[in-house]
Amino acid sequence: MIKTPNTKVILILLSIIISSCSSMNQLTMSVTEPAPVYVPINIETVAIIDRSLPKGQNVELDQIDKILSAEGMNLDKNGANECVTGLFDELISTNRFDTIKIIDKIDLKNPGLGVFPSLIPWERVENICKENNVDAIFVLSFYDTDATVDYKANTFKINGPAGIKIPLVEHHAKITTFIKTGWRIYDPINRWISDEFQINDHIISEGVGVNPVKAAMAIIEREELVLQSSNNIGHIYAQRIFPYKTRVSRDYYVRGTDNFKIAKRRAQTGNWDSAAELWDKEVQNSKGKIAGRACYNMAIINEINGNLDTAIDWASKSYTDYKDKEALRYLKVLKHRTVRNNQLIQETAQKTKEPLP
Repeated sequence: MIKTPNTKVILILLSIIISSCSSMNQLTMSVTEPAPVYVPINIETVAIIDRSLPKGQNVELDQIDKILSAEGMNLDKNGANECVTGLFDELISTNRFDTIKIIDKIDLKNPGLGVFPSLIPWERVENICKENNVDAIFVLSFYDTDATVDYKANTFKINGPAGIKIPLVEHHAKITTFIKTGWRIYDPINRWISDEFQINDHIISEGVGVNPVKAAMAIIEREELVLQSSNNIGHIYAQRIFPYKTRVSRDYYVRGTDNFKIAKRRAQTGNWDSAAELWDKEVQNSKGKIAGRACYNMAIINEINGNLDTAIDWASKSYTDYKDKEALRYLKVLKHRTVRNNQLIQETAQKTKEPLP
C-alpha cells in the first residue's frame, strides 16, 4: 500500500528548500527621519507659556464642565503645570537651546473647554519675547480633562457560622480620564506658527472594596496617574522638533560567490562594514549578475551608514549597468525617502521666510 505524503510535511520541506536556496536575506535597520517641526538654527533662546487656564466669564462655564465630568478642583491646573514641566525638562536635556525659561505671569485669554484659542497677536508675541529676552515661545494653548465614571455593586455570598451563607456587596469604581492638550510654537522673527499640534491620552483608575469608600480609592490613584501622563505629554511634544529614528526592512544578497557567503556571516554578527569590504571586491566581477548584486549591497551599506545619495548612486549602477530588477525597486524606495525628507525640510524652511500679515 502506497502512503500519500502528508501535505503539511511537504509544505514544510518546500519552505526549507526555498529558504536555503534564497539569494537574499532580510535585515531591519534604524534610519533617521527629519524632525516633524522645523525650528531655525538662529532661534537660540525660548520661553514656555501656559495659556490653558480659562479667563474671565468663561471660568463659570468651565466650572460646570468640571462638575459634569467629575474633575478635581485643581486637576487641570496641576496637570497643565506638569505638561509645561515635562516640556522644559526634555528641552533642557537636549541642549538644543542656550536658554529655556518658563513664564508664569502672562495674562492671555482662553475660552477653556479644550479648544485652540485665537492666535496671540504678533505684536504681543514680539513684546513677550523682547521683555523676556527670548527668540520664540512654546505655548500650551489648552489643557482639558474629561472623566467618565462607571460604578457597580456585585452581590456574593460567603460561608458563615453553622454553614449559613452570608450575603456581601462588593463595590467597583472605574474612572476613565481623557486628557486633551494643544500646543503652538510662535516664531516672531519670521512671524510664523512653527507648529500647531494636539496630543491626547487617557488613563483608567479602578477601585474595588466591600464598601463605597474603599472603591473610591480609585479617585486618589487617578490624580497621580493624570499628572504622570501630563508630564509625559510634555516630553513627547518636545521631541517634535528633533529628528527621530524608525525601523525599516531591507533585503540584501547573500549568494553568488564565496565572498557573499562570508559577508553574510559577518553581517549576521553585526559587522556590516567588514561585510561591505567583501562586497566591494565583487563590484568589478566579470559576471554581470554578480557585479550587479555587489553594487546593490553597496547601496544597502551606504543607507545603513546614512549616506542616501551614495546609496542611490550604487542602486542606480546596479540596475542601469547590470539590469538588477531588485535594485530598481530599491532605488524607488531610496528616492522616495530622499524626496520626502527634502520636501519636509524645504517646506518648513520656506514657511519661516514668508511673514504672516
